[in-house]
Amino acid sequence: MTDSLDRGAIEAAIDTLKLPHQAFIDGRFVDALSGETFTTLNPATGEALTQVAACDEADVDAAVTAARRVFDAGDWSRRPPAERKAVLLRFADLIEDHCLELALLESLEAGKPIGECYNVDIPDTANTLRWHAEAIDKIYDALSPAGDDVVSMITREPIGVVGAVLPWNFPAMMAGWKLGPALAAGNSVVLKPAELTSLSTLRLAELGREAGLPDGVLNVVTGLGHVTGKAIGLHPDIDLAAFTGSTEIGRRFLEYSAASNLKRVVLECGGKNPQIVMDDAGDLASVASNVLASAFWNMGENCSAGSRLIVQRGVKDALLKELTTQLERDWRLGDPLDPEVQLGALIERDHLDKVLSHIEAGRREGLKLVTGGERLGERGYFVAPTIFDEVPPTSSLAVDEIFGPVLAIIVVDSEDEAVAVANDTCYGLAASLYTENLSRAHRMARAIRAGTVSVNCFSEGDITTPFGGFKQSGFGGRDKSIYAHDQYCEMKTTWIQLSGQQ
Repeated sequence: MTDSLDRGAIEAAIDTLKLPHQAFIDGRFVDALSGETFTTLNPATGEALTQVAACDEADVDAAVTAARRVFDAGDWSRRPPAERKAVLLRFADLIEDHCLELALLESLEAGKPIGECYNVDIPDTANTLRWHAEAIDKIYDALSPAGDDVVSMITREPIGVVGAVLPWNFPAMMAGWKLGPALAAGNSVVLKPAELTSLSTLRLAELGREAGLPDGVLNVVTGLGHVTGKAIGLHPDIDLAAFTGSTEIGRRFLEYSAASNLKRVVLECGGKNPQIVMDDAGDLASVASNVLASAFWNMGENCSAGSRLIVQRGVKDALLKELTTQLERDWRLGDPLDPEVQLGALIERDHLDKVLSHIEAGRREGLKLVTGGERLGERGYFVAPTIFDEVPPTSSLAVDEIFGPVLAIIVVDSEDEAVAVANDTCYGLAASLYTENLSRAHRMARAIRAGTVSVNCFSEGDITTPFGGFKQSGFGGRDKSIYAHDQYCEMKTTWIQLSGQQ
Protein backbone atom coordinates (compact mmCIF):
# COMPACT_ATOMS: atom_id res chain seq x y z
CA MET A 1 0.00 0.00 0.00
CA THR A 2 2.73 2.50 0.93
CA ASP A 3 5.67 1.58 -1.25
CA SER A 4 4.99 3.17 -4.65
CA LEU A 5 4.31 6.86 -4.11
CA ASP A 6 5.58 9.05 -6.93
CA ARG A 7 4.67 12.39 -8.46
CA GLY A 8 3.00 10.77 -11.46
CA ALA A 9 0.65 8.74 -9.29
CA ILE A 10 -0.10 11.82 -7.20
CA GLU A 11 -0.97 13.97 -10.22
CA ALA A 12 -3.15 11.25 -11.72
CA ALA A 13 -5.03 10.88 -8.44
CA ILE A 14 -5.55 14.64 -8.11
CA ASP A 15 -7.23 14.72 -11.51
CA THR A 16 -10.05 12.49 -10.21
CA LEU A 17 -10.09 13.67 -6.58
CA LYS A 18 -13.47 14.68 -5.20
CA LEU A 19 -13.61 17.13 -2.31
CA PRO A 20 -16.39 16.26 0.16
CA HIS A 21 -18.01 19.42 1.47
CA GLN A 22 -21.31 18.55 3.16
CA ALA A 23 -21.90 17.39 6.71
CA PHE A 24 -22.52 13.66 7.21
CA ILE A 25 -25.59 13.07 9.39
CA ASP A 26 -27.64 9.89 9.80
CA GLY A 27 -25.87 8.06 7.00
CA ARG A 28 -25.95 10.72 4.27
CA PHE A 29 -24.30 13.93 3.16
CA VAL A 30 -26.40 17.03 3.87
CA ASP A 31 -26.02 20.78 3.70
CA ALA A 32 -26.08 22.76 6.91
CA LEU A 33 -29.68 23.53 7.83
CA SER A 34 -28.88 27.23 7.61
CA GLY A 35 -27.35 26.81 4.15
CA GLU A 36 -24.20 28.57 5.43
CA THR A 37 -20.71 27.52 4.34
CA PHE A 38 -17.11 28.44 5.05
CA THR A 39 -14.00 28.31 2.89
CA THR A 40 -11.23 25.77 3.40
CA LEU A 41 -7.83 26.68 1.97
CA ASN A 42 -4.68 25.02 0.68
CA PRO A 43 -1.92 26.28 3.02
CA ALA A 44 0.76 25.68 0.39
CA THR A 45 -0.84 28.20 -1.96
CA GLY A 46 -3.26 30.23 0.14
CA GLU A 47 -5.96 29.43 -2.41
CA ALA A 48 -9.47 28.15 -1.75
CA LEU A 49 -10.14 24.42 -2.08
CA THR A 50 -13.91 24.28 -1.55
CA GLN A 51 -16.84 25.55 0.49
CA VAL A 52 -17.76 23.36 3.49
CA ALA A 53 -21.08 23.19 5.35
CA ALA A 54 -21.05 25.51 8.38
CA CYS A 55 -23.07 23.53 10.90
CA ASP A 56 -24.59 25.16 13.97
CA GLU A 57 -26.59 24.10 17.01
CA ALA A 58 -29.48 22.81 14.89
CA ASP A 59 -27.22 20.52 12.87
CA VAL A 60 -25.50 19.22 15.99
CA ASP A 61 -28.91 18.51 17.48
CA ALA A 62 -29.93 16.59 14.35
CA ALA A 63 -26.74 14.53 14.53
CA VAL A 64 -27.19 13.81 18.24
CA THR A 65 -30.82 12.82 17.67
CA ALA A 66 -29.73 10.32 15.01
CA ALA A 67 -26.93 9.03 17.21
CA ARG A 68 -29.23 8.57 20.20
CA ARG A 69 -31.93 6.88 18.13
CA VAL A 70 -29.60 4.22 16.75
CA PHE A 71 -27.91 3.78 20.14
CA ASP A 72 -31.22 3.15 21.90
CA ALA A 73 -32.37 0.83 19.11
CA GLY A 74 -29.29 -1.33 19.71
CA ASP A 75 -28.41 -1.67 16.03
CA TRP A 76 -24.77 -1.10 16.99
CA SER A 77 -24.64 -0.80 20.77
CA ARG A 78 -26.09 -4.28 21.36
CA ARG A 79 -24.68 -5.96 18.30
CA PRO A 80 -22.55 -9.00 19.24
CA PRO A 81 -18.89 -8.04 19.72
CA ALA A 82 -17.67 -10.30 16.91
CA GLU A 83 -20.05 -8.61 14.48
CA ARG A 84 -18.90 -5.12 15.48
CA LYS A 85 -15.35 -6.35 15.03
CA ALA A 86 -16.07 -7.52 11.49
CA VAL A 87 -17.48 -4.11 10.50
CA LEU A 88 -14.53 -2.20 11.95
CA LEU A 89 -12.08 -4.53 10.21
CA ARG A 90 -13.82 -3.79 6.91
CA PHE A 91 -13.62 -0.10 7.77
CA ALA A 92 -9.85 -0.41 8.28
CA ASP A 93 -9.48 -2.28 4.98
CA LEU A 94 -11.36 0.44 3.11
CA ILE A 95 -9.13 3.12 4.61
CA GLU A 96 -6.11 1.24 3.32
CA ASP A 97 -7.72 0.79 -0.08
CA HIS A 98 -8.25 4.56 -0.30
CA CYS A 99 -4.92 5.52 1.25
CA LEU A 100 -3.74 7.82 -1.55
CA GLU A 101 -7.10 9.60 -1.80
CA LEU A 102 -7.21 10.25 1.95
CA ALA A 103 -3.54 11.27 2.02
CA LEU A 104 -4.13 13.79 -0.77
CA LEU A 105 -7.12 15.30 1.05
CA GLU A 106 -4.97 15.78 4.16
CA SER A 107 -1.93 17.08 2.32
CA LEU A 108 -3.95 19.58 0.29
CA GLU A 109 -5.94 20.91 3.24
CA ALA A 110 -3.36 20.74 6.06
CA GLY A 111 -0.14 21.50 4.16
CA LYS A 112 1.35 18.24 5.41
CA PRO A 113 3.97 16.40 3.34
CA ILE A 114 2.23 13.78 1.21
CA GLY A 115 4.85 11.19 2.14
CA GLU A 116 3.95 11.45 5.82
CA CYS A 117 0.22 11.36 5.12
CA TYR A 118 0.56 8.34 2.82
CA ASN A 119 3.16 6.36 4.74
CA VAL A 120 2.29 7.26 8.33
CA ASP A 121 -0.97 9.07 9.07
CA ILE A 122 -3.48 7.14 6.99
CA PRO A 123 -1.94 3.70 7.66
CA ASP A 124 -1.92 4.56 11.37
CA THR A 125 -5.62 5.42 11.16
CA ALA A 126 -6.40 2.04 9.64
CA ASN A 127 -4.14 0.25 12.13
CA THR A 128 -5.82 1.99 15.07
CA LEU A 129 -9.28 0.87 13.96
CA ARG A 130 -8.03 -2.64 13.31
CA TRP A 131 -6.31 -2.90 16.69
CA HIS A 132 -9.38 -1.77 18.63
CA ALA A 133 -11.59 -3.99 16.50
CA GLU A 134 -9.49 -7.01 17.42
CA ALA A 135 -9.81 -6.10 21.10
CA ILE A 136 -13.62 -6.06 21.07
CA ASP A 137 -14.14 -9.78 21.72
CA LYS A 138 -11.10 -10.16 23.97
CA ILE A 139 -12.01 -7.82 26.82
CA TYR A 140 -13.55 -9.74 29.70
CA ASP A 141 -15.84 -8.46 32.42
CA ALA A 142 -15.52 -9.75 35.99
CA LEU A 143 -17.09 -11.21 39.11
CA SER A 144 -16.20 -9.71 42.44
CA PRO A 145 -15.13 -11.99 45.32
CA ALA A 146 -18.45 -11.84 47.17
CA GLY A 147 -19.91 -14.65 49.29
CA ASP A 148 -21.42 -17.90 48.03
CA ASP A 149 -24.92 -16.48 48.37
CA VAL A 150 -24.24 -13.65 45.91
CA VAL A 151 -23.35 -13.27 42.26
CA SER A 152 -21.67 -9.87 41.90
CA MET A 153 -21.00 -8.93 38.26
CA ILE A 154 -18.86 -5.99 37.11
CA THR A 155 -19.61 -5.19 33.49
CA ARG A 156 -18.82 -2.49 30.94
CA GLU A 157 -21.55 -0.83 28.92
CA PRO A 158 -21.13 1.74 26.15
CA ILE A 159 -21.51 5.24 27.53
CA GLY A 160 -23.96 6.31 24.81
CA VAL A 161 -23.42 9.26 22.48
CA VAL A 162 -19.84 10.49 22.21
CA GLY A 163 -18.97 13.95 20.94
CA ALA A 164 -15.42 13.99 19.52
CA VAL A 165 -13.75 17.30 18.66
CA LEU A 166 -10.55 17.01 16.62
CA PRO A 167 -7.45 19.14 15.98
CA TRP A 168 -6.19 20.22 12.57
CA ASN A 169 -2.67 18.81 12.74
CA PHE A 170 -3.47 15.08 12.37
CA PRO A 171 -7.09 14.98 11.16
CA ALA A 172 -7.55 11.33 10.16
CA MET A 173 -5.16 9.93 12.76
CA MET A 174 -6.89 11.73 15.62
CA ALA A 175 -10.25 10.61 14.25
CA GLY A 176 -8.95 7.05 14.44
CA TRP A 177 -7.74 7.53 18.01
CA LYS A 178 -11.27 8.56 19.04
CA LEU A 179 -13.35 6.34 16.77
CA GLY A 180 -11.43 3.11 17.41
CA PRO A 181 -12.28 2.64 21.10
CA ALA A 182 -15.57 4.58 20.99
CA LEU A 183 -17.06 2.48 18.19
CA ALA A 184 -15.53 -0.74 19.51
CA ALA A 185 -17.35 -0.21 22.80
CA GLY A 186 -20.68 0.17 20.96
CA ASN A 187 -21.17 3.95 21.15
CA SER A 188 -22.59 6.32 18.58
CA VAL A 189 -20.33 9.25 17.67
CA VAL A 190 -20.86 12.86 16.63
CA LEU A 191 -17.48 13.98 15.34
CA LYS A 192 -16.42 17.55 14.65
CA PRO A 193 -13.23 18.03 12.62
CA ALA A 194 -11.29 21.27 12.89
CA GLU A 195 -12.72 23.80 10.46
CA LEU A 196 -9.30 24.02 8.80
CA THR A 197 -9.23 20.28 7.99
CA SER A 198 -12.64 18.73 7.36
CA LEU A 199 -12.17 16.80 4.12
CA SER A 200 -10.49 13.54 5.13
CA THR A 201 -12.84 13.10 8.09
CA LEU A 202 -15.89 13.44 5.86
CA ARG A 203 -14.50 10.79 3.54
CA LEU A 204 -13.83 8.51 6.52
CA ALA A 205 -17.49 8.75 7.52
CA GLU A 206 -18.55 7.71 4.03
CA LEU A 207 -16.19 4.73 4.14
CA GLY A 208 -17.57 3.78 7.56
CA ARG A 209 -21.06 3.58 6.09
CA GLU A 210 -19.73 1.47 3.22
CA ALA A 211 -18.10 -0.85 5.76
CA GLY A 212 -21.46 -1.46 7.44
CA LEU A 213 -21.84 1.08 10.24
CA PRO A 214 -25.58 1.62 10.72
CA ASP A 215 -26.92 5.05 9.81
CA GLY A 216 -26.49 7.45 12.72
CA VAL A 217 -23.60 5.60 14.37
CA LEU A 218 -20.96 7.93 12.86
CA ASN A 219 -21.91 11.53 12.13
CA VAL A 220 -19.59 14.36 11.09
CA VAL A 221 -20.65 17.95 11.75
CA THR A 222 -18.37 20.51 10.11
CA GLY A 223 -18.18 24.08 11.29
CA LEU A 224 -16.47 26.68 13.42
CA GLY A 225 -15.19 25.79 16.85
CA HIS A 226 -16.98 28.54 18.77
CA VAL A 227 -20.27 27.47 17.20
CA THR A 228 -20.23 23.75 16.36
CA GLY A 229 -17.70 22.67 18.96
CA LYS A 230 -19.44 24.67 21.65
CA ALA A 231 -22.78 23.11 20.67
CA ILE A 232 -21.26 19.65 21.22
CA GLY A 233 -19.85 20.69 24.59
CA LEU A 234 -23.19 22.05 25.77
CA HIS A 235 -25.53 19.46 24.28
CA PRO A 236 -27.58 17.80 27.03
CA ASP A 237 -27.83 14.45 25.25
CA ILE A 238 -24.11 13.89 24.62
CA ASP A 239 -22.70 11.62 27.31
CA LEU A 240 -18.98 12.23 26.77
CA ALA A 241 -16.93 14.91 25.01
CA ALA A 242 -13.47 13.84 23.82
CA PHE A 243 -11.33 16.80 22.80
CA THR A 244 -7.80 17.11 21.39
CA GLY A 245 -6.44 20.62 20.97
CA SER A 246 -5.20 23.60 22.90
CA THR A 247 -5.32 23.80 26.67
CA GLU A 248 -7.28 27.06 26.38
CA ILE A 249 -10.13 25.40 24.50
CA GLY A 250 -9.89 22.27 26.64
CA ARG A 251 -10.77 24.37 29.69
CA ARG A 252 -13.94 25.48 27.93
CA PHE A 253 -15.13 21.90 27.56
CA LEU A 254 -14.95 21.51 31.32
CA GLU A 255 -17.05 24.65 31.61
CA TYR A 256 -19.51 23.34 29.00
CA SER A 257 -19.86 20.12 30.96
CA ALA A 258 -20.54 21.97 34.21
CA ALA A 259 -23.08 24.24 32.48
CA SER A 260 -24.99 21.36 30.87
CA ASN A 261 -25.40 17.73 31.88
CA LEU A 262 -22.05 17.03 33.61
CA LYS A 263 -21.01 14.96 30.61
CA ARG A 264 -17.75 13.13 31.00
CA VAL A 265 -14.82 15.04 29.46
CA VAL A 266 -11.56 13.61 28.12
CA LEU A 267 -8.90 16.15 27.14
CA GLU A 268 -5.58 15.82 25.34
CA CYS A 269 -4.13 19.31 25.24
CA GLY A 270 -0.92 21.24 24.71
CA GLY A 271 2.71 20.59 25.46
CA LYS A 272 6.09 22.28 25.77
CA ASN A 273 8.05 19.09 25.68
CA PRO A 274 11.67 18.68 26.75
CA GLN A 275 14.37 16.69 25.01
CA ILE A 276 17.22 16.06 27.46
CA VAL A 277 20.67 15.13 26.14
CA MET A 278 23.21 14.18 28.79
CA ASP A 279 26.96 14.13 28.20
CA ASP A 280 26.92 10.30 28.14
CA ALA A 281 24.36 10.19 25.31
CA GLY A 282 26.61 8.21 22.98
CA ASP A 283 26.10 8.38 19.20
CA LEU A 284 25.38 12.05 18.55
CA ALA A 285 24.42 11.44 14.92
CA SER A 286 21.57 9.22 16.09
CA VAL A 287 20.65 11.66 18.85
CA ALA A 288 20.56 14.58 16.40
CA SER A 289 18.37 12.66 13.97
CA ASN A 290 15.82 11.97 16.70
CA VAL A 291 16.00 15.52 18.07
CA LEU A 292 15.25 17.01 14.64
CA ALA A 293 12.37 14.58 14.08
CA SER A 294 10.90 15.53 17.44
CA ALA A 295 11.23 19.26 16.84
CA PHE A 296 10.33 19.55 13.15
CA TRP A 297 8.12 16.57 12.26
CA ASN A 298 4.85 17.92 10.88
CA MET A 299 6.45 21.40 10.86
CA GLY A 300 6.48 21.36 14.65
CA GLU A 301 2.66 21.40 14.60
CA ASN A 302 2.53 18.54 17.05
CA CYS A 303 1.47 18.54 20.70
CA SER A 304 4.34 16.18 21.56
CA ALA A 305 6.97 18.15 19.62
CA GLY A 306 10.24 18.40 21.53
CA SER A 307 10.60 22.16 21.27
CA ARG A 308 12.95 22.49 24.27
CA LEU A 309 16.37 20.87 23.83
CA ILE A 310 17.99 20.68 27.28
CA VAL A 311 21.66 19.81 26.75
CA GLN A 312 24.44 19.15 29.21
CA ARG A 313 27.17 21.70 28.56
CA GLY A 314 29.97 19.29 27.69
CA VAL A 315 28.18 17.87 24.66
CA LYS A 316 26.28 20.93 23.41
CA ASP A 317 28.69 22.23 20.76
CA ALA A 318 29.21 18.83 19.14
CA LEU A 319 25.48 18.14 19.13
CA LEU A 320 24.64 21.54 17.65
CA LYS A 321 27.10 20.98 14.83
CA GLU A 322 25.47 17.62 14.05
CA LEU A 323 22.01 19.17 14.18
CA THR A 324 22.80 21.90 11.67
CA THR A 325 24.56 19.45 9.35
CA GLN A 326 21.63 17.03 9.29
CA LEU A 327 19.04 19.78 9.04
CA GLU A 328 20.66 21.20 5.92
CA ARG A 329 21.28 17.75 4.41
CA ASP A 330 18.13 15.80 5.22
CA TRP A 331 15.23 18.20 5.75
CA ARG A 332 13.81 19.59 2.55
CA LEU A 333 11.07 22.24 2.67
CA GLY A 334 8.71 22.77 -0.23
CA ASP A 335 5.58 21.65 -2.06
CA PRO A 336 3.72 19.24 0.25
CA LEU A 337 2.70 17.16 -2.78
CA ASP A 338 6.35 16.39 -3.56
CA PRO A 339 7.15 12.95 -2.09
CA GLU A 340 10.73 14.07 -1.39
CA VAL A 341 9.67 16.94 0.90
CA GLN A 342 9.89 16.59 4.69
CA LEU A 343 8.64 20.07 5.66
CA GLY A 344 5.40 21.47 4.30
CA ALA A 345 3.36 24.60 4.99
CA LEU A 346 1.95 25.89 8.25
CA ILE A 347 -1.80 25.51 8.51
CA GLU A 348 -3.00 29.11 7.90
CA ARG A 349 -1.92 32.73 7.70
CA ASP A 350 -2.86 33.52 11.30
CA HIS A 351 -0.74 30.65 12.56
CA LEU A 352 2.13 31.70 10.31
CA ASP A 353 2.00 35.16 11.84
CA LYS A 354 1.89 33.67 15.36
CA VAL A 355 5.00 31.55 14.75
CA LEU A 356 6.86 34.47 13.18
CA SER A 357 5.94 36.65 16.14
CA HIS A 358 7.55 34.16 18.51
CA ILE A 359 10.69 34.14 16.40
CA GLU A 360 10.74 37.94 16.39
CA ALA A 361 10.34 37.92 20.19
CA GLY A 362 13.44 35.73 20.40
CA ARG A 363 15.34 38.25 18.31
CA ARG A 364 14.16 41.12 20.52
CA GLU A 365 15.37 39.20 23.58
CA GLY A 366 18.80 39.03 21.96
CA LEU A 367 18.82 35.25 21.71
CA LYS A 368 21.37 33.54 19.48
CA LEU A 369 19.74 32.54 16.17
CA VAL A 370 21.60 29.57 14.70
CA THR A 371 19.53 28.92 11.59
CA GLY A 372 16.19 29.75 10.01
CA GLY A 373 14.04 32.47 11.45
CA GLU A 374 12.18 33.70 8.39
CA ARG A 375 9.23 33.13 6.13
CA LEU A 376 10.09 31.52 2.81
CA GLY A 377 8.30 32.75 -0.30
CA GLU A 378 5.19 34.87 -0.64
CA ARG A 379 2.88 32.08 -1.79
CA GLY A 380 1.70 29.78 0.95
CA TYR A 381 2.63 29.69 4.62
CA PHE A 382 6.20 28.38 4.84
CA VAL A 383 8.66 29.02 7.68
CA ALA A 384 12.26 27.84 7.67
CA PRO A 385 13.10 25.41 10.50
CA THR A 386 14.57 27.57 13.22
CA ILE A 387 17.06 26.93 16.03
CA PHE A 388 17.95 29.33 18.84
CA ASP A 389 20.96 28.56 21.07
CA GLU A 390 21.67 29.47 24.70
CA VAL A 391 18.01 30.19 25.47
CA PRO A 392 17.29 31.03 29.12
CA PRO A 393 14.65 28.72 30.68
CA THR A 394 12.51 31.79 31.41
CA SER A 395 12.48 33.03 27.81
CA SER A 396 9.16 33.03 25.96
CA LEU A 397 10.72 30.60 23.47
CA ALA A 398 11.27 28.16 26.34
CA VAL A 399 7.88 28.71 27.99
CA ASP A 400 5.22 29.20 25.33
CA GLU A 401 3.83 26.45 23.09
CA ILE A 402 4.76 27.84 19.66
CA PHE A 403 3.38 24.91 17.64
CA GLY A 404 5.79 25.57 14.80
CA PRO A 405 9.29 24.64 13.58
CA VAL A 406 11.21 26.43 16.37
CA LEU A 407 13.74 24.67 18.63
CA ALA A 408 15.14 26.35 21.76
CA ILE A 409 18.45 25.01 23.13
CA ILE A 410 18.86 25.34 26.89
CA VAL A 411 22.26 24.52 28.42
CA VAL A 412 22.50 22.83 31.84
CA ASP A 413 25.34 21.51 33.97
CA SER A 414 23.86 18.56 35.85
CA GLU A 415 21.26 15.85 35.94
CA ASP A 416 19.29 17.60 38.67
CA GLU A 417 19.27 20.86 36.75
CA ALA A 418 18.12 19.10 33.59
CA VAL A 419 15.16 17.52 35.38
CA ALA A 420 14.27 20.77 37.13
CA VAL A 421 14.23 22.69 33.83
CA ALA A 422 12.26 19.91 32.11
CA ASN A 423 9.59 20.01 34.81
CA ASP A 424 9.43 23.80 35.01
CA THR A 425 6.33 24.05 32.81
CA CYS A 426 2.57 23.93 33.20
CA TYR A 427 2.53 21.10 30.65
CA GLY A 428 3.44 17.43 30.96
CA LEU A 429 2.66 15.59 27.76
CA ALA A 430 5.89 14.01 26.50
CA ALA A 431 9.65 14.05 26.97
CA SER A 432 12.75 12.43 25.50
CA LEU A 433 15.94 11.50 27.33
CA TYR A 434 19.33 10.52 25.92
CA THR A 435 21.86 8.72 28.11
CA GLU A 436 23.73 5.42 27.93
CA ASN A 437 23.73 5.05 31.71
CA LEU A 438 20.93 2.62 32.56
CA SER A 439 20.54 3.74 36.16
CA ARG A 440 20.45 7.40 35.11
CA ALA A 441 17.84 6.60 32.45
CA HIS A 442 15.53 4.98 34.99
CA ARG A 443 16.14 7.67 37.59
CA MET A 444 15.52 10.61 35.27
CA ALA A 445 12.57 9.04 33.43
CA ARG A 446 10.85 8.53 36.76
CA ALA A 447 11.55 12.12 37.82
CA ILE A 448 10.24 13.73 34.62
CA ARG A 449 6.58 14.73 34.94
CA ALA A 450 5.19 13.65 31.58
CA GLY A 451 2.72 11.11 30.27
CA THR A 452 5.25 9.58 27.87
CA VAL A 453 9.02 9.52 28.33
CA SER A 454 11.03 8.04 25.48
CA VAL A 455 14.64 7.03 26.16
CA ASN A 456 17.33 7.24 23.47
CA CYS A 457 14.72 7.98 20.82
CA PHE A 458 11.81 10.23 20.00
CA SER A 459 8.62 8.20 20.26
CA GLU A 460 5.01 8.43 21.36
CA GLY A 461 4.96 4.65 21.77
CA ASP A 462 2.62 2.65 19.56
CA ILE A 463 -1.04 1.70 19.56
CA THR A 464 -0.49 -0.58 22.58
CA THR A 465 0.65 2.29 24.83
CA PRO A 466 -1.59 4.98 26.36
CA PHE A 467 -1.04 8.56 25.21
CA GLY A 468 -1.93 11.60 27.29
CA GLY A 469 -0.41 14.07 29.66
CA PHE A 470 0.16 15.28 33.19
CA LYS A 471 -0.79 18.73 34.49
CA GLN A 472 -2.37 21.01 31.87
CA SER A 473 -1.63 18.61 29.01
CA GLY A 474 -4.42 16.19 29.80
CA PHE A 475 -7.53 15.39 31.77
CA GLY A 476 -9.87 12.48 32.24
CA GLY A 477 -8.30 9.66 30.24
CA ARG A 478 -5.89 8.52 27.57
CA ASP A 479 -5.90 7.89 23.85
CA LYS A 480 -4.60 4.58 22.41
CA SER A 481 -4.13 1.22 24.13
CA ILE A 482 -6.65 -0.95 25.93
CA TYR A 483 -7.04 1.77 28.56
CA ALA A 484 -8.83 3.97 26.01
CA HIS A 485 -11.79 1.56 26.00
CA ASP A 486 -12.70 2.19 29.63
CA GLN A 487 -13.25 5.93 29.16
CA TYR A 488 -15.92 5.23 26.54
CA CYS A 489 -17.74 2.82 28.85
CA GLU A 490 -19.84 2.97 31.97
CA MET A 491 -18.94 0.41 34.62
CA LYS A 492 -21.94 -1.35 36.18
CA THR A 493 -22.24 -3.53 39.25
CA THR A 494 -25.05 -6.10 39.20
CA TRP A 495 -25.56 -7.64 42.66
CA ILE A 496 -27.70 -10.78 42.64
CA GLN A 497 -28.77 -12.28 45.96
CA LEU A 498 -29.21 -16.05 45.59
CA SER A 499 -32.05 -17.77 47.35
CA GLY A 500 -31.35 -20.44 49.92
CA GLN A 501 -31.01 -24.09 48.95
CA GLN A 502 -34.25 -26.10 48.84
